Amino acid sequence: MVRTPLTPWERQRGERFGALLREARGGRSMVDVAAAAGVSAETLRKIETGRAPTPAFFTVVALAAALGVSLDDLVAACARGMPPEEQPLSA
Repeated sequence: MVRTPLTPWERQRGERFGALLREARGGRSMVDVAAAAGVSAETLRKIETGRAPTPAFFTVVALAAALGVSLDDLVAACARGMPPEEQPLSA
């Protein structure tokens, strides 16, 4: 399977998401949060540093739950600055 290259905005969104997770993690260790979410510490490290800018949905859900962060808040924060051509179609 060939993946379409990410746009610059998608990369920025991934970096913003990683920063949000780091901020929400606060003083908790990466290992503790990763274990609570059921992901590896390396996966969390890659997401937080932007090296994995498009984590799987269930990974995002697990991390949000482990950190006590609302998915709505994550979506709103990550969608800021979205160019019009990237915005999803509304029903």
